[in-house]
Amino acid sequence: MFDDDDALPRRQPEGEVDQAAENTPAPRDETVPDEPAVDTKPPQSRRKLIRRAAFGLLILILIYYPLGMMLQHQINDDVTFTFDQDAHLPGASESVAMAAALMEREVDDAGWVPNNPFFYPSAALDNMPNFQEGLRAAVFRFAIELTDQIGRTRGSGQSDPDLDIASGELKFPGTVWIWDPGVSWLPQSTSEQRYRRAVEHLRKYNDRLAAGDAVFDKRADNLLATLDRFAADLGSASAEIAQHVHEETGLIDLAADDLFYNVKGRLYGYHMMLTALEADFADVITEKQLDAVWPQMLESMRLAATLQPWVVVNGAPDSQVLPSHLVAQGFYLLRGRTQLREITNILLK
Repeated sequence: MFDDDDALPRRQPEGEVDQAAENTPAPRDETVPDEPAVDTKPPQSRRKLIRRAAFGLLILILIYYPLGMMLQHQINDDVTFTFDQDAHLPGASESVAMAAALMEREVDDAGWVPNNPFFYPSAALDNMPNFQEGLRAAVFRFAIELTDQIGRTRGSGQSDPDLDIASGELKFPGTVWIWDPGVSWLPQSTSEQRYRRAVEHLRKYNDRLAAGDAVFDKRADNLLATLDRFAADLGSASAEIAQHVHEETGLIDLAADDLFYNVKGRLYGYHMMLTALEADFADVITEKQLDAVWPQMLESMRLAATLQPWVVVNGAPDSQVLPSHLVAQGFYLLRGRTQLREITNILLK
C-alpha cells in the first residue's frame, strides 16, 4: 500500500523559491518583427487625381481642337473685296494694290494657317491652308510678271528693286514656321514674315509709281504676256484635276478637297488680279475692243472661284447621285481659260 503522503505532490512552503525554476533562463522570443510592406500602388486619392487629370485633358483636347478649328476656319472668296481706296494714290497701279491687299488679308486678318504646328488647333484644318497656298501662288505669278515685264521698260530695262524683293519673298514656301529642326536648330524667318515683307515692297513700288519714280508699262504685249502666264498656270491646274479624277475617283477620296481648294485659291487670285488689271489696262482693252469678252471671261472665273460645296465629292463624272465637284470646277476653269486665250488672240492682232 502507498503512503498518502507519497501520492500527493509536495507543497512548497510559502516564501520558499524553487531554485531549479529560478536558475532556468526564460525562453527568448525568437520572432523577427515584420518589416512594413511597401505599397506599390498609389493611394486612392492619388489614383483619383490622375484619372481626373486625364479626363480633364481629354475634354480639353475635344473642346480645344474643334472649337479652335471652327473659330479659325474661313475661305474668303468674296469677289467684291478691294484694297483701301482712300489710301490709293493717283497714278498707282490697282493690280499691285490688290495683290498687296490680298496677301495682307490672308496673313494678318485671316491668319496664315499652312505653317501652323500641331499645338495650334488650326493645324488640323486642310481646306483653308490649301486655299491660301493657291491664292499665294496666283499672286506670286503676277509678281513675277510685274518684275519681268510690266515693271520695267521693255525687256532690256533693269528690274525694279522693290518688285524683285517682293517676288522673291512670295516665292518662299508657305509652310515654314519659326523653328524647323529638319532645316536648322536656330530660329528662322517664318512664311508670314516673308509675305509681310513682300506686301511692304509692293506698296513701296506703288508709292514710287504714283510719284513718277517707277515704271508700269501699260503696253498690249505686256498684258498679253501676263495673260499667257495665267492661262498656262490654269492649264497646269486642269491637268492636275484630270489626273486626279482619272486615278482617284471614288466615294471616299480624302485628297479631293485638298486639290479642289488649292485650285479654288488660284482661280480666286487670278479673278481678283484680272479685275484690277482691267482698270490698269483700260486703254488697251478699249483699243482692242475687248469690252465684251473681258466681262465674260471674268464671269467664268468668278463661277469657278466661288464654288464651295459642304463636302467635296470626287464621284464618277457620270454619276447620278454623287458627281465629281472637281469635274464641275474643271469645266468653269477651262471655260475661263478658253476665254483668256480668245483675249490673247485678239491682242496679237
